[in-house]
Amino acid sequence: MDSNNTESIDNLQDALREHLYIADRGLATSIFLALKLNRPLFLEGEAGVGKTEVAKVLAHLLQTDLIRLQCYEGLDVHHAVYEWNYTRQMMHIRVLEARGEKIEEADLFGPAFLSSRPLLQAIQNTRARPPVLLVDEIDRSDEEFEAYLLEILSDYQITIPEIGTIKAERPPVVVITSNRTREVHDALKRRCLYYWIDYPSFDRELQIVMAKVPQAPAQLARQVTAFVQELRKVELYKVPGVAETLDWMAALVALDSQALDQSVIEDTLGAILKYQDDVEKVKGPNVAGILTRILVGA
Repeated sequence: MDSNNTESIDNLQDALREHLYIADRGLATSIFLALKLNRPLFLEGEAGVGKTEVAKVLAHLLQTDLIRLQCYEGLDVHHAVYEWNYTRQMMHIRVLEARGEKIEEADLFGPAFLSSRPLLQAIQNTRARPPVLLVDEIDRSDEEFEAYLLEILSDYQITIPEIGTIKAERPPVVVITSNRTREVHDALKRRCLYYWIDYPSFDRELQIVMAKVPQAPAQLARQVTAFVQELRKVELYKVPGVAETLDWMAALVALDSQALDQSVIEDTLGAILKYQDDVEKVKGPNVAGILTRILVGA
């Protein structure tokens, strides 16, 4: 890793931009402090605004591994931390039985039979550069798992009853994301640096579009960005995020579109709206009205 990338907020912001992540000053400051203070970074915001992408870009920027834990309801220790390789244990038992040797518990519950899951992988990592640990959508997990994660982040260690305590030689860079489908406990947030990623301004979203889809015609990129910005003002079940803007832009480029018109917009609404009620609400007069406004304002 080039240490110049993270020696100042400006350098970090430039480095993120070089990796095609357009971060505002506030987010760049939070990432900078998380790296300098070795604190977890808790990113909250609507789906599709670029929270997960922060961890991915950081792994590239720091030239290290990305270890991702995707959270979901019912996530437990066996899927998030570790579990025993029962198949291997049974094979070992049969070998010992065939030899007529006595089977000891210590023979079955040792490192050789331990299957590491994302959290343990991040703690056990022995490479020169600590990994980036992404705990994605923590709000989808249960509160019991959230409490377990809190314990791990307090000391960057995991206790396995049969083996003992495993402590990180170099704590991972931790990024936790939440779409705020439920409130995450204050105790977890207190251990993190917090940043809310909002929908970007027109100028920043246009920069993102041009960086991610450089082959897009400039006029079309401006029109698409303006249309999505206006669309977010409509009362929808699921407001399109930046991810949907990029999907739509890529779809329009694939269709060789040079500019927006009502027909092409309505034909491709499925790239930005994911619910039929939203599609029905937007198409027709709403599409025409938004298109008129952005063309007049161009």
